[in-house]
Amino acid sequence: METVQAKIYLLVTCGGRMSSDMISERLDITVSEAQDAASSLVDLGAFINMTDTEFEAMHPRFTAVNMYRRICERRQIAFGRNRIVDAMGAALEQPYDDARTK
Repeated sequence: METVQAKIYLLVTCGGRMSSDMISERLDITVSEAQDAASSLVDLGAFINMTDTEFEAMHPRFTAVNMYRRICERRQIAFGRNRIVDAMGAALEQPYDDARTK
């Protein structure tokens, strides 16, 4: 499931708002897989549900920090600044912005 989540996250982050049907078509997975994985990304703090079947990525810098915070909570470790997490968010910032200013 994590591999599908990662692919969907990158697709929507770099491609813009998408429905589970569009995600399914682009990644050659079932609509159900696309819907389940995208919904799980909402729960992880990476996506926003625009409608029941349409998803938008949150800004990558916020997403990286949100997801890292939740990992820290699950593993019961102290949350603090992480340069690798910050760099991942920064690396996706330009493709994110490009997809939304076409």
